[in-house]
Amino acid sequence: MDEVRLPIKIDRAKVGQFCQERGIRKLSLFGSVLRADFDPTRSDIDVLAEFEPGALQTVGFRYFLYAAELSALLGRKVDFCSRLNCFVEDKIRAEAVPIYEQVLSA
Repeated sequence: MDEVRLPIKIDRAKVGQFCQERGIRKLSLFGSVLRADFDPTRSDIDVLAEFEPGALQTVGFRYFLYAAELSALLGRKVDFCSRLNCFVEDKIRAEAVPIYEQVLSA
């Protein structure tokens, strides 16, 4: 995982637990939180989640609570997504910075 200086504090242990409990194999930040125009008093945090295969099959409406739960962990509003528009997907994935990535056993 690349370490990038972020303008927000992240408790990686809590984020890791959040991800493990929900079947998220990779959680990345993108957007203004990675740029100089990030305003710590007003900007939200854009988050991209990549789930383990089948993890969303039984989650139902709980999925919509993930943004609020992650907002509580990070201390600011989160825009949570797991799918990207095809017109911006390549650009976002190229700039995204992982804050959690599942470690696979051999």
